[in-house]
Amino acid sequence: MKINESEPFENGANPKQEQLGKFTTDNQGEFLTTDQGLKINDDQNSLKAGERGATLLEDFILREKITHFDHERIPERIVHARGSGAHGVFELYKPMGKYTKAKFLNDTSIKTPVFVRFSTVAGFRGSTDVPRDVRGFAVKFYTQEGNYDLVGNNMPVFFIQDATKFPDLVHAVKPEPHNEIPQAASAHDTFWDFISLMPEAMHNIMWLMSDRAIPRSLRMMEGFGIHTFRFINEAGKSHFVKFHWKPKQGVLGLAWDEAQRIAGKDTDFHRRDLWEAIDEGHYPEWELGVQIVPQEDEHKYPFDLLDPTKLIPEEMVPVEIIGKMTLNRNPDNFFAETEQVAFHPGHLVPGIDFTNDPLLQGRLFSYTDTQISRLGGPNFHEIPINKSIPEVTNNQRDGMHRMQINKGKAHYNPNSIGGGCPFQAMMSEGGFTSFEERIDSNKIRRRSKSFFDHFSQPELFYKSMSADEKRHIQDAFAFELGKVKIVPIRQRMVNMLLEVDEELAKIVGEKLGLVPAKLPQPITGSIPADGDLKHYHSFKEKLPIKDAPSLSMANKLPTDIKARRIAILTADGVNDEAFTKFKKELCDMGAMVAVIAPRHGFVTTKSGDQYPIDESLLTAASVVFDAVYVPGGESLKILSANTDALHFVAEAFKHCKPIGSDKDAVDFLKKAIPEIKLQTKGVSTKGNLQDFVKDIEQHRFWEREVNPVVPA
Repeated sequence: MKINESEPFENGANPKQEQLGKFTTDNQGEFLTTDQGLKINDDQNSLKAGERGATLLEDFILREKITHFDHERIPERIVHARGSGAHGVFELYKPMGKYTKAKFLNDTSIKTPVFVRFSTVAGFRGSTDVPRDVRGFAVKFYTQEGNYDLVGNNMPVFFIQDATKFPDLVHAVKPEPHNEIPQAASAHDTFWDFISLMPEAMHNIMWLMSDRAIPRSLRMMEGFGIHTFRFINEAGKSHFVKFHWKPKQGVLGLAWDEAQRIAGKDTDFHRRDLWEAIDEGHYPEWELGVQIVPQEDEHKYPFDLLDPTKLIPEEMVPVEIIGKMTLNRNPDNFFAETEQVAFHPGHLVPGIDFTNDPLLQGRLFSYTDTQISRLGGPNFHEIPINKSIPEVTNNQRDGMHRMQINKGKAHYNPNSIGGGCPFQAMMSEGGFTSFEERIDSNKIRRRSKSFFDHFSQPELFYKSMSADEKRHIQDAFAFELGKVKIVPIRQRMVNMLLEVDEELAKIVGEKLGLVPAKLPQPITGSIPADGDLKHYHSFKEKLPIKDAPSLSMANKLPTDIKARRIAILTADGVNDEAFTKFKKELCDMGAMVAVIAPRHGFVTTKSGDQYPIDESLLTAASVVFDAVYVPGGESLKILSANTDALHFVAEAFKHCKPIGSDKDAVDFLKKAIPEIKLQTKGVSTKGNLQDFVKDIEQHRFWEREVNPVVPA
């Protein structure tokens, strides 16, 4: 597909969707064929020597079918193996020419197609969606200048500072090699042994122990580019830039007990939630924000901009919102698109470039290598989901799975046979040029001392949390370290926490039966072997701010109930108005409402009207909903006698969710939760829609955890 790079994509058109359309088939009304197009007469029986005889080797149809089946699986990603993807568009709010010459960031008339893949990190492809884990957040922009990949996570910092430690990190967090246990979990000896010897990991560990690691939905988490990149404008001037994705659905998390139950009830919880939201027209949206730092201010801050274990607090450099991404189409085929999509932080466009972040630099080696191994060869860029919209014109010809058919003799440069084509592009013609940075230094294996402040930002993160968020972090550390069998590892971690916050260390230590102690002389892989930093905590720099509200999820609640999942728990005999009016008004507000009843089929209202039941109590679970409403009527007698209905409400209450009801459902609520007080926050019993909606916007009422009334 040749495009004129001087012209923007036409408004309303999605060139990537048109491009994928050429490769998309729908087998409606078609004859069954072999891979060579031969129509098949019988797909039920193999070719045999008689009805009860041996299968014949000459059955080429059987051989082709079985051989294809035997080779259907490709190597899974080493990390980020389990993922979910969706198509969408990115729309720019305002031109960014002051900072970057990237075309898709300078023309507000362009709707740039995107494909986004969200993922867990540690688990295998078949693992659960809801472990305590970092989430991948990778965006492929199909721009008019080629593909640009913004490969990030839902946390703005990473575990390590140098890419040479990445294999060690992954080996440590993966299931232990002698028994391949545990799956998709960091709560085991090898991970915490590694972390307890790597103080540089403490900032990311604080995020991992927070509710950020168990997001309510893929639609409700932030995304970050992690690294510091460069914007370069037409004049060649460089600015440092950090990328942020801000969800318009709010930033919400799960309760840990709830996440564990979801893992058993619906392994595909996040995948299903994203698919159904898009399928029902509740398109997730994120705004793209940037933190921009002038090149000359590189050393202005009490942390190193090139250190991937550090963030720039938004209170110090505000995030400037520049555009919006909307996911509006599910993939047509999971394997062909979500599984085969290949991201790479080295897929750039003019106007965006790297910095000397040592983790980023190392990642550039890894991605292409893995794609070649995983996708079968160097031509993975020709797989439809990976193809750029501009036509690829270079001198690469061969390799496995080559699809492009190039004519002509000349596949080298320079040449005269082909008239010198394909030509190199001048910078003025859109040719990519790397930022011209002066380098004058010694070749050395050492880190800058500016990388050795490992505790001031973890301390800032913890101090910026609400009381409920702090309690969750304390409980998370206690749970994870409680799974560690080797006591000295637990002790090292508790000692490490003392460098972050004394209260945190004491609470976690008490839960583990340990007393925090000052760290001894640290001998770790993050400290130079020549002993540059004998007492590295003495280099701990103090940030000019003591609190960063931008870090707390409590300050990122949604302002509406769009795409929130609400269960209406009912049965036959329900009051018509209490049921139908409430359901309609919630749907009108954009909520995803499900009718839950003791059995499948239809629920019959008091007047005799019938409405379809979405799920029965045999299969439904409160953990997959954001709130529960119980309308009144004769239905309450049925629900009161149903232990599954009582458990449904009690479990929702335990997980601090909003619960609403009509006035006459109060006795049912008291039976479900004997210790409930009707003035409890998040429980509305007057049948008032606005009260219920206000509670849903609040998301959770975590104070119920302090003195729990539901025993299990």
